[in-house]
Amino acid sequence: MADLEAIFKAYDVRGLVPSQLDDSTARAIGAAFADEALDGSSEPAVVVGRDMRPTSVPLSNAFSDGVRDRGADVIRIGLASTDQLYFASGRLGLPGAMFTASHNPAAYNGIKLCRAGAVALSSATGLVAIRARLERGHAVEVVRPRGSVEDRDLLDSYASYLLDLVPVRGRRLKVVVDAGSGMAGHTAPAVLGRLDVELVAMYFDLDGSFPHHDANPLDPANLRDLQEAVVAEGADVGLAFDGDADRCFVIDEQGSVVSPSALTALIAVRCLTVEPGARIIHNVITSRAVPQIIAHHGGVAIRTRVGHSLIKATMADENAAFGGEHSGHFYFRDFWYADSGMLAALHLLASLAVGESAVSELVRDLDPYFSSGEINTMLPDAAAVLAAVADAYCGRPGTTLDRLDGLTVSADEWWFNVRASNTEPLLRLNVEGTTRAIMADVRDEVVALMRRTT
Repeated sequence: MADLEAIFKAYDVRGLVPSQLDDSTARAIGAAFADEALDGSSEPAVVVGRDMRPTSVPLSNAFSDGVRDRGADVIRIGLASTDQLYFASGRLGLPGAMFTASHNPAAYNGIKLCRAGAVALSSATGLVAIRARLERGHAVEVVRPRGSVEDRDLLDSYASYLLDLVPVRGRRLKVVVDAGSGMAGHTAPAVLGRLDVELVAMYFDLDGSFPHHDANPLDPANLRDLQEAVVAEGADVGLAFDGDADRCFVIDEQGSVVSPSALTALIAVRCLTVEPGARIIHNVITSRAVPQIIAHHGGVAIRTRVGHSLIKATMADENAAFGGEHSGHFYFRDFWYADSGMLAALHLLASLAVGESAVSELVRDLDPYFSSGEINTMLPDAAAVLAAVADAYCGRPGTTLDRLDGLTVSADEWWFNVRASNTEPLLRLNVEGTTRAIMADVRDEVVALMRRTT
């Protein structure tokens, strides 16, 4: 059995293949997942999808064997984006498993799990229980008859569902899409190919070795090819997706990156136009502009910790119409409270097509502040660093501290958040200010303080 502590993360299972995650472990996880997610189900079945990594085929097959060992059926949807798996789970009313390591390098793979209706399964809502079943080490009883396997293609249904939710009508757009050799190369033609757009495809080849660049649009270096292509093509907009295509980043017509906070605000305003007074979720890292814009348009902004399973649960509890994160995850009530990068892209395209404004004009008033971006530092004692930062700012005139997620320190002209990563041994710092100089001064002061602490 693999080192379970190494591969069971806060929100999923993920590790190096095969040294940390192998076929036998995947089969055991499949059996444990079936017991956890299908307990009491009258017609037990699990839907399984996979990304383009070569290891996703044997791992997903082994997982499926584990599910079938427990007498449950498996519906395989084949190559899929993570939001396509959520669609399948929601539409079919079944628990789901998506084999992907998202933006991680080629040597990694993993499993994103959900309960029926695309309800997230995290460490707080089932992953710990699955790990405990495995740690007990009892032999899996094979139920007779074993479950069956059915292959089902849901790509067209997924595309139709998204386009019914967000029709794109108006002027013809030129759209450059960088799939990063990931699953957007599979889903973007199915969805955007139905629109009246000129689609310029970049890196649509499905290749888990990521030969062009890492499929992680949160790293600015991985957006440069798209920025150059948008300008060279004279395109209206560029869209970048991560490896499993559940996150979307936007490049405007000038080749500049549109912050996920600005896209969150834009979609929030669209939702509030349809549903006045709606509740909108945003995490502690999104720009201060997001709650300000939501309030200005009559909505209710709800601030949460970072993390997709937490945000999905909060959205369901609050019946929120929409939620956005700084990392490019966007969540929709009409999509089973799950995240979909493609649905976020359609909202932007719909706003763009209906008028004559450029993307830069659409977001100009939605992103008035200056951000440091996420600064990641590997430090040996995160708790000591957070305590030192809190001591340094506690009691400063005009400054407030809160600990909703890590430590957030706020003043009239700036704020910053320091928090420990849920998935890596890192401290993450984000700073925002009313001017670039103010942001830079605060950033440099906090970074110096963090380094002195170690």
